[in-house]
Amino acid sequence: MKQNVMLTIASLLSILFLTFHLTDDIVRGMASGKVSNLIGVLILVVWLYGTLVLAERRLGYVIILLGSFLGLGIPVIHMMGRGVGVGSNIANSSGAFFFVWTLIALGVTALFSLILAARGLWALQWGKAR
Repeated sequence: MKQNVMLTIASLLSILFLTFHLTDDIVRGMASGKVSNLIGVLILVVWLYGTLVLAERRLGYVIILLGSFLGLGIPVIHMMGRGVGVGSNIANSSGAFFFVWTLIALGVTALFSLILAARGLWALQWGKAR
């Protein structure tokens, strides 16, 4: 499979998992359900635009790289401190499996997207793309 197709799929999956996660954070009260969440929506729109419209361009790779870096930070932030394990409030709540699974899936797809976007930028720099 071509690297750009893999990057598009991985980036779209990261965006999907991030929307699931943001929704779950709002439902659980970890994030406010206020207008401030529209900043997250704006970030997701820019990431989606970079993935679909700016594919195989330098700006598209940079947007995906930054979005993936932000997406990778979400599981790290949630697993710091008390985390999401047995001692946390999340472990004993309904939907805990989905919450943790979404964090792991987001981390995997975001890291994979980050690696592929960095490789795409590297190939553009040395004239190997296209």
